[in-house]
Amino acid sequence: MSSVLALNPLSASDLLSSFGTIGILVVLFAETGLLIGFFLPGDSLLFTAGLLSATGSGALHLSLPWVLAASIAGALIGAQTGFWIGRRAGRALTHRAANSRLHAGVRRADELFASYGPAKAIVLARFIPVVRTVLNPVAGALRTPVATFTLWQVVGGLVWTVGLVVAGYGLGSSVPGIDAYLLPVIAVIVLVSLAPLAIELVRERRRGRRTPPP
Repeated sequence: MSSVLALNPLSASDLLSSFGTIGILVVLFAETGLLIGFFLPGDSLLFTAGLLSATGSGALHLSLPWVLAASIAGALIGAQTGFWIGRRAGRALTHRAANSRLHAGVRRADELFASYGPAKAIVLARFIPVVRTVLNPVAGALRTPVATFTLWQVVGGLVWTVGLVVAGYGLGSSVPGIDAYLLPVIAVIVLVSLAPLAIELVRERRRGRRTPPP
C-alpha cells in the first residue's frame, strides 16, 4: 500500500515498476483519450519500456512483444475514444477546461489543423505533449470524417509507439549498462519529444514577422 501511495505518476520507471505492461496501456489510453491525462509521461514511458525490455531484470523486466501490444492498443483506442468524446460533446468540452496548458494545447491543435490539414495534423500531434491529448477531441468537434481521422491516427500512433519503444530497446541492447543512467536518458527523451513543438513555435514566430500588419 505504501509503495502505491509513494507512486510518482510523472515517473516512467515508477509506473512501470508498479503496474508493468498493463500500466502502459492504461497510461497511453488516458493520455490520448481523456483530457485529465494530459500530464502523463507518454514519450518517456514508451522509451523506458523499450529500454527495460532489453536491460531490465526481475520486476523491471518487460516483454518486448507485450510492451508493443500494450502501447499500440492504448494509443489507438485512446485516440479513437477522445475523437468520439469530442464528436459528441463539441467544442464546449475543450473550452471548459480550466488548465492553462490544456488551453495552450487546444490553440496548437487548431493551428496544426489550419496550417497542415487533418491528415498531417493528426500525425504530428502524436509527437507533441499535451497537443496529442487535446487534438483528438478537437478533431471530433470539428467533424473530421471518421475514416480520415481513423486512418491517420493509426498511422501516427504506430509510428509514435513503435518508434519510441524500438529506439529504447535498441539503445538498451547496444549500450551495456545503460540502465544505470536511466534518469539522464529519460531527460534527453523528454527534451527530444519537445523538439517538434519548439520547431513549430520558431516557425510560427518567423511567419508572424513576415506577415505585414493590417
